Amino acid sequence: MAVTKAGFTLIRGAGLADAALRRAQPADVLIQDGVIREVGANLSAPEGTTVFDASGMVIHPGLINAHTHGHGGLARGQVDRISLEMLLAAGPWMSGGRQLADKKLSTMICAAEMVAKGCTAAYDLTYEFPLPTREGMDAMAEAYAEVGMRAVVAPMVADRTVYEAIPGLFDALPAGLQKDVEALRLRPADETLAAIDGILKHWCWNSADVRAAVAPTIPHHCTDAFMCGCRDLARNHGVGLHSHVGESKVQALVGMKRYGRTLLSHMDTLGLVDENFTAAHAVWLDDDDLKLLRDRGGSAAHNPGSNMRLGNGMFRLRRAMDLGVNIGIGTDGVNCSDNGNMYEAMRYASMVSKVQSPDPRTWASVEEVYHAATAGSARALGFKDIGAIAPGMKADIVFIDLHSTSWIPHNWTVNQIVHAEDATGVRHVMIGGEFVYFDRRHTRIDIVKLATDAEAARERLEAAAAPMRALYERLEPVVASFCPGLAAQPYHLSRYLCEVPNSGV
Repeated sequence: MAVTKAGFTLIRGAGLADAALRRAQPADVLIQDGVIREVGANLSAPEGTTVFDASGMVIHPGLINAHTHGHGGLARGQVDRISLEMLLAAGPWMSGGRQLADKKLSTMICAAEMVAKGCTAAYDLTYEFPLPTREGMDAMAEAYAEVGMRAVVAPMVADRTVYEAIPGLFDALPAGLQKDVEALRLRPADETLAAIDGILKHWCWNSADVRAAVAPTIPHHCTDAFMCGCRDLARNHGVGLHSHVGESKVQALVGMKRYGRTLLSHMDTLGLVDENFTAAHAVWLDDDDLKLLRDRGGSAAHNPGSNMRLGNGMFRLRRAMDLGVNIGIGTDGVNCSDNGNMYEAMRYASMVSKVQSPDPRTWASVEEVYHAATAGSARALGFKDIGAIAPGMKADIVFIDLHSTSWIPHNWTVNQIVHAEDATGVRHVMIGGEFVYFDRRHTRIDIVKLATDAEAARERLEAAAAPMRALYERLEPVVASFCPGLAAQPYHLSRYLCEVPNSGV
């Protein structure tokens, strides 16, 4: 069935997920030109309306990924037992040597997976070395547009390498490795900022709801002047700003060493933190940081799977919500979380909140997690017309088959969306009134060709990246020793499971 954005469509008889109700109740949804006009029972529709029978299905708004990395698509499953800082050191191996077609392909892999798993929009912090380019960003935007997915695409940039950003790390390297990593230096700040300015000036994807943003990757990987330049670009062009803030304890400690204050506090003194700002991960943000983020109207993108996978610790979801911070949920990149499954991210978010205290009253509820993965993430992306099935909202709707095993029996709709659904129940996905995924098949792209192209690219990139992989294998013992040693130093907040008694949760 090919339902397009034009004209009227009536979804008849679906069970509408509603956090206020235990079980979804039957409802009709009337859509005009990709926008929801009415939601209710026994709706009438104009003559010529396409009627879609959704009986036997539950519908919910498309899930929204508040933080991911499209460049990671071709690096899925490459590593294990790797910390964030080791992952950064592995970047030239895992993400280097990309041709223009590879950049689009990598992003399309991620977009195709997200759509098939009930996600209809994403905030993508994507990377090009040595500079972001108009051609590269256009290719990645085109990938989302071809799949039919909404996105905010932000060039992820810095003017310091990880070896310059972490005090003492460069000095800990043997002389030969110091020479090797000096060759990885980033381009001067003014060149990178000029490149981003050119991308934003010529951005042509807003009509497809593929928007642009700016992502100074990690605060201490950027000089103050560079961060201010990113701030000015975002404001001059009216786009969002997104950064990894307090993702790891190493980051938190370096912030205090470098600035004498927390990373978020320092960014705020530079004027970066406002209602268009998203702090990714935010694991090591203290109460003052969370209050600051709330007061400025910013958002936190909670990535529980990645936080555990990279050993970064547990985000204080309950505390952040109690303090009034807007929370979105993300998967992070598949190069470090290994999938783009937002159902898994919701389940992890719920469960990680529950292992931090023996008191159920301090745990996140399924209603709160569901809200974060829909309306909360929409706000983080800067979209005001997605994240709910309601009049005036874009018709981004996921259809769940109630005959799938996660729904036998169907007791509590939102609870089962968060805790039971694993994406195997996703039957159709509609974005803007169009079925971009129907009967468990993509309607716009050839998934077999995508897999074939990905395997060919993997084989070619594996050979091309061999020297960078060899370099990483020489760097890994040093980074794997130095950074945990730094992380062993005291910090005024503790977010590791083994240190929960001191966490103040």
